[in-house]
Amino acid sequence: MIKIIGITGSLRSGSYNTALLRMAAGLMPNGAMLEIATLKGIPLYDGDIEVNEGIPQTVIVLQEQIAAADGLLLATPEYNNSIPGVFKNAIDWLSRPPSSIVRVFGNCPVAVMGATPGGFGTVLSQNAWLPVLRTLGMRPWFGGRLLVSRANHVFNESGEMVDEAAREQLRDFLAGFAEFVQASNKLQR
Repeated sequence: MIKIIGITGSLRSGSYNTALLRMAAGLMPNGAMLEIATLKGIPLYDGDIEVNEGIPQTVIVLQEQIAAADGLLLATPEYNNSIPGVFKNAIDWLSRPPSSIVRVFGNCPVAVMGATPGGFGTVLSQNAWLPVLRTLGMRPWFGGRLLVSRANHVFNESGEMVDEAAREQLRDFLAGFAEFVQASNKLQR
């Protein structure tokens, strides 16, 4: 069984990206599971905190979850045509100390998806992730792209996906990523 960690880049309780991850957890193909992790509780990065207090426990927990997983799935909102600050902040903490980057992220298969009420999906945010993933030494999956536009019509007020075409796109996306993770595991991280 392959294990993928999913992280949403939004702290909002009604986040479309969190709803997208919850739906993904229920649509994983046979032989794969998705565990949803959170960014809640990760403070703003401050080098003084790192030096004086060490790496926060919330960061250490998430580092260990990622390091123990077979793959990473990022559900990214798009804020001002790029990565949300809370998501980038978490990555900045997760890459500390620099000696932990290879253990946590090195060669880890990763996919990026996103949902937004706007009409262009999260294409710019997903593109903005590429240099970050490259810097971390991850192995991005380019076999598919999931851009959920007009998310306010795809999800109902309870956060359930009500658009069948979007559900099928998500199912196909997850199947492709799971195959990529499986093949990557054979190459070993």
